[in-house]
Amino acid sequence: MTGRNRGPQGRGVIVLAGEDSNDCRIVAEIIKQHHPDHSGARLVEISDKTRLKTATGPELAARIRTIIGKAKGRALRAKGPLVGLVIHEDLDGYTDAEYARIRANVAGVLSRESPCNSALALAAWESEAWLLLFPGAFPAVRPNWKVPAQLQGRDTGTLKSPKEELKRRLGSPAFRESDGPKVAELARSLGLLASGPTGTNRSYKDFTHELGEWSAVAVPSPRRR
Repeated sequence: MTGRNRGPQGRGVIVLAGEDSNDCRIVAEIIKQHHPDHSGARLVEISDKTRLKTATGPELAARIRTIIGKAKGRALRAKGPLVGLVIHEDLDGYTDAEYARIRANVAGVLSRESPCNSALALAAWESEAWLLLFPGAFPAVRPNWKVPAQLQGRDTGTLKSPKEELKRRLGSPAFRESDGPKVAELARSLGLLASGPTGTNRSYKDFTHELGEWSAVAVPSPRRR
């Protein structure tokens, strides 16, 4: 999406909007790895249950404007300009032609409406499919965890309900949604996000590509008169 950086002087704020804090925290780790200048901005979350994937036309634009309004308010409370907006939503579907249609629709409107850098984290099937791209992070969280060979090195965008697969097949103790952020955190700290995924997922690639196109988040100093 188009990289834009508008706003008053101050430390920049990147807002993550999603219906679940666990998903937002997973996305935050990906931003820290792939954003070209994340260290100059503060990452904050807003909870938003607005569904974008089912909306079109004026309704979609209105829903996105509502999220943008909340993001501006959150940045104001954080005492900084809004320099980035990431919206997360689970697709609950595969990376097929329907995924491509939905993503193009939502991402296009988000890019037009957003006053700042923006990116769409439309996870197929869900964010746990992105975690499966980094199987080495799981035993770092729980020594007994091991991602089965059948779930490694594959297109995780074609895997139905990866969260349930992890719960059934990862090992003891059973995987919980709240474990996801720690998996993502260790995937980053161990260098797994930097070295690249084991397997593929178009939705992950599309998201990280958008992050790579962002302009720097640092707010320029005012000109001297």
